[in-house]
Amino acid sequence: MQSRPAVTRPGRPRSAAADAAILAATREALVELGWSKLTLGDVATRAGVAKTTLYRRWSGKNELVVDAVAELFDELRLPDRGTLAADIEGVVLQFAAILARPEAKSGLMAVVAESTRDDALRQRIRESIVNRQKGLVLEGRSRAQARGELPPESDPSESARTVDLIFDVIAGAVVHRALVSAEPVDADWVTAFTRLLLHGLTAAATT
Repeated sequence: MQSRPAVTRPGRPRSAAADAAILAATREALVELGWSKLTLGDVATRAGVAKTTLYRRWSGKNELVVDAVAELFDELRLPDRGTLAADIEGVVLQFAAILARPEAKSGLMAVVAESTRDDALRQRIRESIVNRQKGLVLEGRSRAQARGELPPESDPSESARTVDLIFDVIAGAVVHRALVSAEPVDADWVTAFTRLLLHGLTAAATT
């Protein structure tokens, strides 16, 4: 999945190495300090850059933390396992593995909690995390349609609603299972979840 295009700003060109160091340092600080104690000064020290370097890239802590978390989820890839069910199981297991990492737990829960009282932060989460990862749904659906597993959709509006619904169901279920209920997202759970997602309650009740 392609990363979000970099925003062009005046001044010296951005350094990919500096960006990577800053985002990694942000995740490290989140795990050790938590949201409330994390400061840009601490992140700059950990990353080995000047504090002004951070401010040239991010206007504040909210943007920085969202981008640090978004980078983790950009590691997700949709495997081609030959069937839609197997593809879903593969990406859900990847997603669960990322959520199991301390920096993902700390970062995601922190930004979601803060976004309940910050509309701009909520919008950045949508743009940097949610909308970027919806590309996986589009990819999986297109692949399944090419295999003949799903019918094509001709109405763009209906297609967009379907993508939103699929993403919400998968992301909501896995995040709730892993981070709210703190239950394992193991192979058995993923198989049962995928069956329910693809075939509905009636099919699930008969298996």
